[in-house]
Amino acid sequence: MKHITLIYGVAALFLLSACEKLDREVITNITEKQVTQSYQYSSYRQAILYTELPEGFLQVDRAMMASASDEAEYTQENANIQKFNNGSWNAYDNPDNAWAKYYKAIRRVNQFLASSDSINLETYRLSTNPSDQLIYQQRTAEIARWKLEARFLRAFFYFELVKRYGGVPIFTTELSVTEDFSKVERSSLEACIQFIVKECDESGAGLPAKSADADLGRATKGAALALKSRALLYAASDLFNSTTWSGGYSKPELISMPTGNRTQRWKDAANAAKAVLDLAGTGYWIHWEYGPLFNTFNSPEIILTRRNGPSNEFEKANFPIGYNLGESGNAPSQNLVDAYEMTDGTPFDWNNPAHAADPYANRDPRLRLSIITNNTWFNSRNVELWAGGRDGQGIPLASKTGYYMKKYLSEYTDLLQNRTSVHSWILIRTAEIFLNYAEALNECEPGNPDIAQYVNYVRGRSTIGMPPLPAGLSQAQMRERIRNERRVEFAFEDHRAWDVRRWMQGPQYFGTPLRGVNITRNANGTFTYTPAVVEQRVFEPKMYLYPIPKGELFISPKLVQNPLW
Repeated sequence: MKHITLIYGVAALFLLSACEKLDREVITNITEKQVTQSYQYSSYRQAILYTELPEGFLQVDRAMMASASDEAEYTQENANIQKFNNGSWNAYDNPDNAWAKYYKAIRRVNQFLASSDSINLETYRLSTNPSDQLIYQQRTAEIARWKLEARFLRAFFYFELVKRYGGVPIFTTELSVTEDFSKVERSSLEACIQFIVKECDESGAGLPAKSADADLGRATKGAALALKSRALLYAASDLFNSTTWSGGYSKPELISMPTGNRTQRWKDAANAAKAVLDLAGTGYWIHWEYGPLFNTFNSPEIILTRRNGPSNEFEKANFPIGYNLGESGNAPSQNLVDAYEMTDGTPFDWNNPAHAADPYANRDPRLRLSIITNNTWFNSRNVELWAGGRDGQGIPLASKTGYYMKKYLSEYTDLLQNRTSVHSWILIRTAEIFLNYAEALNECEPGNPDIAQYVNYVRGRSTIGMPPLPAGLSQAQMRERIRNERRVEFAFEDHRAWDVRRWMQGPQYFGTPLRGVNITRNANGTFTYTPAVVEQRVFEPKMYLYPIPKGELFISPKLVQNPLW
């Protein structure tokens, strides 16, 4: 009889018990049939599916994807994340190996779905005891929900592939490792988007609008509709509606939607976002405090989050270098800092002497809540980012940009005492849906009053209070304001690398120098700030999409490589 080894612990139970450190591990030899028929073991197998959700804190060798965009520079020059910035990544060596990661996750989902109908509840079904009948009904309903959640997760994993590669092979059945993959082909981009949308619609139809507190982190109807909103926004965006960058690619259906009514695609995206906002029973809204939002897992703004156990690795990776055990990590760029408006809603301008003399005064409050600037309080003292300061240039591995990251950090964690805190990576939140709706509506119905209203909801949360957008903006002006709003609102949340690509602005933002600031402390205690180039960056048209890994092409030669790789 075939046996398997089942290991469960943190991986199996993190979702339902994230507030408790579950570091025990139980290993037992049982048959495959026992595993698939057992309600308890099946619950573990279903929970494990959630461990494949993205965790953006330490994604590539302790670096965030922010450092593969114009948001940040990783302080370790030999780290793999730097390959995105110097152009040395390729089909043999991609620091973000998403293909293997997500197809493994999809295979797990398909295995679970294939075996979920085998769960044995006959003891309860055949019992005449009313309490057993109640257990049977409850567990039957629970298994049905597990299957819907699994389908949602599969759609999520497919979207993560599509945004990186375009059209990819779609598998909905369990495949063995001995399968013949030589004839596998990529599905069209349109087919992939349709599949994701269908899975979101069908799984969402049977899921609760929002989870109870005990189930936070599990898929819901709100999450399914929100993923649909994101997928349709990408499907309507420039990258997936143009092949001008692809050098005459012979398989345009793999990287672009069919020629057709682009306005309708934007309408579909707007309607999908509005469906999330109109969904009854969710309570979704903007969290009144911006900073604390990123240190909680329970907020009306959070639609989907990956709940993790207690840790301090993110703090170690990103605390300023002058703090015990701090490694500096993802240092925010001047490119990003300059995008934060003045509190009156006007742009920051280095050519304005008042702005240049004190560049962090009277700025959008999200700047100080997301980024540590010079001589501001953090943890136990003011951060010394000037040349010669405890955290400034001249110290090995100090920030090269003149900034340190603050968002998501537990500021008062004592690393020497090995203190920890719970970190939940927010995957979808209400502010994104507001801005998805505004962006799509601006493209299909420019001038609609909902556009400014929903952008202003994001800007105007009570502890931020940025002024409303000015009246009378043209469609092009509104487009730029929405894009900048996404840039500052979602800094370090793994949106920027993909937003710039879908807007086809790679050369403008990722192929230009990354900037920082040199800081000099004057004799009288004041500071002089001088913008400076930190690093030359490389972006070529082929980098709009990832290359299909070369090893996969050897196994499945019909996959067809992406353009220009």
